[in-house]
Order: sequence, then structure tokens, then C-alpha cells
Amino acid sequence: MTHLPDQGPQPGVHDLGYARLDTDRLERTGDAEVVYGAGKTPAQVVELLRTLHATHPSHAILATRLTVEAQEAVADALPSAVIDPVGRTAVVGQPPALRGTVAVVSAGTSDAPVAAEAATTAWVFGAEVDLITDVGVAGLHRVMGVRERLDAADCLIVVAGMEGALPSVVGGLVGVPLVAVPTSVGYGASFGGVAALLGMLNSCAPGVTVVNIDNGFGAGVFAARVARQSVPRETKES
Repeated sequence: MTHLPDQGPQPGVHDLGYARLDTDRLERTGDAEVVYGAGKTPAQVVELLRTLHATHPSHAILATRLTVEAQEAVADALPSAVIDPVGRTAVVGQPPALRGTVAVVSAGTSDAPVAAEAATTAWVFGAEVDLITDVGVAGLHRVMGVRERLDAADCLIVVAGMEGALPSVVGGLVGVPLVAVPTSVGYGASFGGVAALLGMLNSCAPGVTVVNIDNGFGAGVFAARVARQSVPRETKES
């Protein structure tokens, strides 16, 4: 096996051996790197969060998909961290001034973990969050009752399992940019969220975009960036 010569430290990369942190991401994109906790040990999650926070002390650092053990380790090692056991997230630090509003809309209580992940992500990525829960299509009066809140948002995240009909309903009520999140909630023929995914991809309501099954994080990033860009430029620069 041929070994290339050691090129030394790479600018913009913090090498921890098991992970190479992209410390230039905040400057390039406006958002710091996020720790994806799945498959990492609790000690690794703690070290990654601590390193990113030290690199970006004035920015919020997010970790997602944390096991119970990782949540406990973060809480012990980083007492200032905000842990959400529902969304399985941890946040260290505070986001900069929030711009724009993301409304996170969930169909039912079973969708709460994905909705919570989306809400925390949108907040960390710099948007105000309005969380609207339990407005599934089985009771359309519940959706109609929050229409003004939906219309007031700069971007919507609509989270639903089963047949995934809620984004189409919401997309027909308001003209706000909308990202739909299918969840793996449902009975056997929902196929772990595939039925909801296909229903959302085939939505007849215009302006509905779709992320992957249970991807509250991806939806949160997208929606926060839309919301931030929706704020008048003179407000952003003030």
C-alpha cells in the first residue's frame, strides 16, 4: 500500500482523528457544521460539540439524532446545553439575531419527534419558530382555525405521516413557501413513510417541496434560509 506524505494541517479543517470538522462552513454558507449523532459515541458527540462551540463561540451549535446516553453525556459535560429529548437534539450557544418566521405544522402527536427536530433546527439556523401541533386532516376545522398563523409565516414546514395529505391541504389554503416532511408514522401499508412521501411528491397543491422521510433537520435548514431571505434587506442590514 502506498502512503502519501503527511501534508500537515489543512486550513479550515479541525482533524479529531475520527472526524474532520469543517470549521470554514460558517464563513462559506452562514451556518456552522452540525453534529449528526447517529453512530457516534457519547464521548465523540461531546467532543464535537465542544470543539465546534470553541471555534464558533458566538454561534449556536446543533447536534441531532442523539441517543439517550449521548443526551445524558452532553448534559453532564456541557451544562449550558439545551437538550430536547423529544426531538433528540442538543444545542450549545445562542443563534444570532433571528430573521423571519418558520411555522412548523404537525399532523398528530406521533409526528412530534420529527416536528421538534425541525423546529429546533430552524431556530438554530436563525429563524423565529411558531409551532402548530395536532392539526391533521381528520379534523379539517383544526387547520382552518390556524390559517392566520400559517399565512403570517415566511416559510412553512408541514410534518405528516399516514397518507401524508396535510401539506396539500395547507398548500391550498395559503401561498407561503412550503416544505413537506413525510414521517414513518402509520400502519403497515404506509411502508415506513413511503406512502406519505409519494403522496407529498404527487401533491396537486402548487409550491409544495418535499424532503426525505423523517428529515426534520433538512426541512429546518431549508425553511430557515427561506425565512431569512424573506426579511426586507434594510432590516437585515440594520
